[in-house]
Formats: sequence, structure tokens, C-alpha cells
Amino acid sequence: MKYKLAIFDLDGTVLNTIEDLADSLNFALSKAGFPERRLDEVLKFVGNGIRNLICQAVPDGTDSEITDGVFADFKTYYREHCADKTKPYNGIVELLAKLRESGVKTAVISNKADFAVKILCEKYFPGLFDAVFGEREGVKRKPSPDAVNEVLSLLKTERRDAVYIGDSEVDIKTAENADMDGIIVSWGFRETSFLRESGAKRIVESPQEIYNIIVQKDAGEG
Repeated sequence: MKYKLAIFDLDGTVLNTIEDLADSLNFALSKAGFPERRLDEVLKFVGNGIRNLICQAVPDGTDSEITDGVFADFKTYYREHCADKTKPYNGIVELLAKLRESGVKTAVISNKADFAVKILCEKYFPGLFDAVFGEREGVKRKPSPDAVNEVLSLLKTERRDAVYIGDSEVDIKTAENADMDGIIVSWGFRETSFLRESGAKRIVESPQEIYNIIVQKDAGEG
């Protein structure tokens, strides 16, 4: 076994959440009288937390109090609608089950609000993660390594025995900042060419490739 712990990003890595994010965003924008955003725009905005998503989506120069209102409306709507269209990527549930059967610990670290991360993981991956953390007060968001370090401590795993798996430039930097091996998936919210330009060294095209790397069936670079 090459790794004893696999730490996953959530959005774009194990769950396709983009339609529910876009619907919730556009609900909040419309309520404030702002233009809605296209799906391709929302794809570019996600990855650095909900607050950052809102700040990028509202028109330039929007007053901070109005932005706060859009943020609050988004959270209220998303809490009720975060699983309307969201679904796991093909092969992810099977991957997690196989990893756990092989004795590998699993965790999720996301910049999504902690309440939503816990709701979604409980709904789609019950019993498949040893630790689940979203954005919380007092813990720096990715690409800070703080949450990764917290998981390593909680699950009593050495850094060299863990791998971080994500789909974006934020995840590439998270692995680097945590001084940890990284795997980047090609099926998420970023183009493969952009990921390579952002420094991705190992890109996989299927969940099976992740399993092969972790159990040393294929330790080559992607």
C-alpha cells in the first residue's frame, strides 16, 4: 500500500454540485435584482468558498451590506436545495468502498460551508469517510494546509502516508502547501490544460486510477 489515508476535495472531485450551486446563486442574485450568471461563469467562480463565489457573482461595486444579503439568501436556499441535482461522479462510491475495504482511511476537506459538506456526505457517502470538514471559523481555507494538518492529527497518519485528491488549482496548491503528494482529477470544474499550466503533476481520468495509485498497482505519473 502506497498510502494509508486519502483526503478528497468535495465539489468537482467526488460530487458534481455545480447545478445546485448555480441555481442557489441565481436565486439569491435574482432576489437582489441582479442579473443571473451562466453555468460557465459559476464554474470559474467556485473553489475558494461560498463568500468568494458571491463576491465574484455580484456586480462590481456592489455595497458590502447588499453582498452580505445575497450571501445570506444563498446559504438559506442552498441548505434546502443542495442535493436537488447533485450526484456523485461515476465510480466514486465504488472507489471509496474499495479503499476502505483495503484498509485505507478516507476524509473530505472542502471550502464549501461546513453544514453543506456534512449534509452531502451523509446523504451520498454514509459511512465512507472517517473525517468530513468544510469551511469553519478559525480555520483557514484551502490552499492553507491547516485543515489537512487537522485531519492528519485526528486520524493519526504521517504526512508521507497520505495523499490529497482534488480537481482545481486550489487543490494543487493545497497539496503543495501541505508538503504532501497530490492527485488531480480530470472530470471536475477545470480544464486539463489549465490544470497542467497550474502545476498539476499527476492527473487521472478515472476513479480506478486513483485506486491503482493508492494500492501501488500503478505508481506512475499521470
